[in-house]
Amino acid sequence: MNHDVIVLGAGLAGLAAARDLAAGGADVLVIEARDRVGGRVEQTELPDGRLVQLGGEVAGWAHTAYLTLVEELGLSIVPSYVAEPGFMARATPEGISAGDPPHWFGAADDACHRRLTAAFTALAHSVDPDDPWSHPEAAALDALSVAEWLRSEGASHAVVRLWEIGQLALASGSYERTSLLSALRKHAAVPGGDETDHYDYEDWEGLRVAEGSATVALRMADALAQRIRLGAPVDEVAVRRGGCTVHLAGGETLTAGAVVSALPVGPLRRLTVTGVSDARLASLHRQRQAVAAKFVAAYDKPFWRASELSGLSECEGVLGSTWPQNEGILSALVPPERYGVLLGMPEALREHELLGDIARLYGEEAHSPLSTYTRMWGTDPFTQGYVTQWTPGDVMAVGPLHATHEPPFYVCGSDQWVAGYMEGAVRTGRAAAKEALTRG
Repeated sequence: MNHDVIVLGAGLAGLAAARDLAAGGADVLVIEARDRVGGRVEQTELPDGRLVQLGGEVAGWAHTAYLTLVEELGLSIVPSYVAEPGFMARATPEGISAGDPPHWFGAADDACHRRLTAAFTALAHSVDPDDPWSHPEAAALDALSVAEWLRSEGASHAVVRLWEIGQLALASGSYERTSLLSALRKHAAVPGGDETDHYDYEDWEGLRVAEGSATVALRMADALAQRIRLGAPVDEVAVRRGGCTVHLAGGETLTAGAVVSALPVGPLRRLTVTGVSDARLASLHRQRQAVAAKFVAAYDKPFWRASELSGLSECEGVLGSTWPQNEGILSALVPPERYGVLLGMPEALREHELLGDIARLYGEEAHSPLSTYTRMWGTDPFTQGYVTQWTPGDVMAVGPLHATHEPPFYVCGSDQWVAGYMEGAVRTGRAAAKEALTRG
């Protein structure tokens, strides 16, 4: 056999797995379809030396696998945009407001919101984040959307709207099409410190790597060196205990004792995989990702501060959110429900129209960036999406085989549980490597 283990994909999950496999003495080869490592973490540098993150950026206090890896690599953690001065903005067709309450709230809406948040967090405490299927009401909770649950609990239209604008700000799909069980499981994985919100930005997104999140991938890749092959898309994997084969699109065949798939679920569906049980493949193929995009605009200064705004926003335009990733650099996400609008924009107008959303929030200076960057994750053939999206019924359909292995076939990646998608990638990548090393 050519290798002990072949890892499919050189994103955070694949690199973390390969790093630990190599440290454990395995002869490992990483196969990557792109001409670069990192997957959905990527960065570039402005002429003035500022780094611009084009992919994943932030982590939270509970993202222990990611934070541990960062420390091992000799990188440093600093506060993210949550340390920025000023208020968060919310933009809807009828108005813009800064801070709380949002401009569409009436007199009774704040109390309603606090009541439902308390009910949601209490219910989340009853869900085991590692085994949500064990909940006695698992099927019923999975059949409900979050929005349906809110209305069943007496939520006002204004409160449902607040939860929805926050959800689309994360670009993980509408709460009208998000399983309640999946949302409860997510909260149980990273509960808020004071339990006053169903998604706390500081708990989930309060930290970042000072040297750039993509540097985490680059530093692992540097250490792996000749163990990585770029520009090598895979089209077929045959898994057998006596030896696995990996067929590359260019016609080459590689062999190994084991295969670790660190591919996003969309690209994985395109592969022909044999030797893995129908049940395990059905579980993998049932997963879906939110079709989203990222837009970044770099400016010479953070001009939004002049209006006492932090740069963080939740929006009902084409953009679902903005946040400052670095001094004078704004990130933004386009959620799935608006991705079609983005695709419909003539490419020559795309930058102007997206900057228009930012200008509505922060003023006409938004139309004069130093540079902009767009990453169309939803239609990128190597990602086919952003974070995992769980529609009603998906958690039960994917089932307890989710995130499990069938040696010599191992699975890892950000899709393999939502706990912050960089955390999910690192956590499952390292777990897959440990399992493969244990089994020899």
